[in-house]
Amino acid sequence: MEYAGENLRHELKFFINTGEYYLLKSKLKQFLIKDTNTKQEAGYFIRSLYFDDMYNSAMEDKISGVPRRHKYRIRIYDGSDKVIKLERKDKYDEYISKKVERLTKEEYEKIIANDYEFALKSGKQLLLELYCSRKTRLLKPVVIVDYIREAYTMNAGNVRITFDKNLSGNLHNLDIFNPNVVMKKILPQNIMIMEIKYDDYLPAIVKNLIQTSSFHKSAISKYVLSRAQLLEVKHYDYIYGCI
Repeated sequence: MEYAGENLRHELKFFINTGEYYLLKSKLKQFLIKDTNTKQEAGYFIRSLYFDDMYNSAMEDKISGVPRRHKYRIRIYDGSDKVIKLERKDKYDEYISKKVERLTKEEYEKIIANDYEFALKSGKQLLLELYCSRKTRLLKPVVIVDYIREAYTMNAGNVRITFDKNLSGNLHNLDIFNPNVVMKKILPQNIMIMEIKYDDYLPAIVKNLIQTSSFHKSAISKYVLSRAQLLEVKHYDYIYGCI
């Protein structure tokens, strides 16, 4: 589905336990292909640096259920600086879209040093947006979020099913390349997040394999969940009552 020139996708999220994970994994492996980025059996490591403004808009809009919202993050994989992505994830009611630009290590380091002026000459649209949000809304990095992702794909429906394990975060040391960052566990050891993304339709074979009706769909945001838990913001707990 397209809206305003953007490719929109469905995204479903569920909390699942370890037993459910092993059962689902055994089914998916028969019909879906494991993500080619996966080098280890358990999956690949994702670290994201999330941004928010002086109003905590990304957090508060998610909590309030604002139907159209967005958030910015910088993401790396397996601790490497070979691929550094600046992303803006947009929410349109029940749909999502994502815009991505590659950053150099030098560009990343300037952002961390609170030097955004280079964005004006970068020719990169997302960097310019980041610069404008910094100047007008005091956008800044606020939390690092880590997890291990195990992903499976299917061409039909452009389906991607992921299991995100060992979710952890840090509010204080916000350099994603610092090897000494101490991360705090966000979810109980036996709980992980399953995400199902697809374009216009979810193939019947996937519906039968997953049986989503047997799971409780949740309004999960790894950013909000991590930041709220680390800040010990108790009045957000009701959103995650199924844990």
